Amino acid sequence: MLISIPVGCPFHKISEDFKPFDLSNPFPFYKKSRDEQPVFYSQELGYYVVTRYDDIKAIFSNWKTYTSENAQSSFKPMSPKAKQLMEVQGMIGLSGLSGRIPPDHTRIRRIVSMAFGLGRFKKLEPRIRALAIEMISQFKDDGHAEIIKQLAYDLPALVIFMLLGVPNEDVQQVKSWAESRLLITWGDLDEDQQLIHAQNMVNYWNYCQNLVALRKDTPSDDLPGDLVKLQAEGHEITDKEIAAVCYSQLFAGHETTTSLIGNGIRELLSHPESWQAICEDNTLIPNAIEEILRYSPSIVSWRRKALEDTVVGGVEIPAGSNLLLVMGSANRDETNFPETDTFDITRTNAKEHLSFGYGIHFCLGSPLAKLEFKTVLEEFTRLVPNLRLTQNQDFKFALNTSFRAPVALETEWV
Repeated sequence: MLISIPVGCPFHKISEDFKPFDLSNPFPFYKKSRDEQPVFYSQELGYYVVTRYDDIKAIFSNWKTYTSENAQSSFKPMSPKAKQLMEVQGMIGLSGLSGRIPPDHTRIRRIVSMAFGLGRFKKLEPRIRALAIEMISQFKDDGHAEIIKQLAYDLPALVIFMLLGVPNEDVQQVKSWAESRLLITWGDLDEDQQLIHAQNMVNYWNYCQNLVALRKDTPSDDLPGDLVKLQAEGHEITDKEIAAVCYSQLFAGHETTTSLIGNGIRELLSHPESWQAICEDNTLIPNAIEEILRYSPSIVSWRRKALEDTVVGGVEIPAGSNLLLVMGSANRDETNFPETDTFDITRTNAKEHLSFGYGIHFCLGSPLAKLEFKTVLEEFTRLVPNLRLTQNQDFKFALNTSFRAPVALETEWV
């Protein structure tokens, strides 16, 4: 049966229970949606919300019908002043890969893959391990630590900045610019807040353009240096496209990994038997990471736009409609993951999660994120095996639609 959903239709009453910017515990609502209305229209967002695994996987697979061109668009309309500020300074239609479509996506991804691959990640592994040991050692004799502030916030930033050739003295500044990008794209900002964060994004974009310009004069062994070299060898990629890749990776390459580490350690310590298991056998860590990505993903939703009239889950979707794909719900779809609300680090199909997307836009940096977290867990379980959560914490999550992680994580040990 096909269902057409005009605005205000009573059939969409479930949308009144949908709190798109509150990610503190969205999973009970996700289950309700899967059971009762797996596709519904959110009047607050102006998006059709899709919550079942098979529907989301099918949409990710069909890039010709469901374009990614809105993946980096702001949920809330930009204020005229903020929009003008960004347009005047050249910030129009920027995207690394996630918001692009073929043929540009195919061309740029092929070139970026030549520089941004397992070989370069493996070269970083000793430096990641040394960094993890150094950071954990700074607090391991204290008997307590706030994991986000003392580890998860900085380590992924330092790693991605190594990859992109950003000097250490710029780390905190670039990190703050990246937070502005998160809030202005996925957050719920008023007009004055938009203007502040828009200026930060302009500064961020200018910084990325400068990264590329510097490599023109001085070759370097990093991602922008590799891309500039490939460009000089005749590969078709512009300076602006290289800068856009850096702009994207400086954000995606650390914000999501910070969330992965924060979510992951929280879930492992919330299930002490799982933490104990990886302490005793670190070969369990890779699959534990996959289960964390399934059970408590860093990114719970992503976006697509329908280019033609279509049907999803029995619901008619008009051409031009925006869709919010809730991977955090898909990953707990009972049809694909038995005992779905059980956190099980030995789950045999944990890798089937959709937390890194699917299809042509599958996350290019996923191996690096997993390598970082694997290294952190190996060193944490070795150096502080009796780690536990500090009791009576009130976990808070940043208000946005997509990126879910605790803003603080208090731990202790004896």
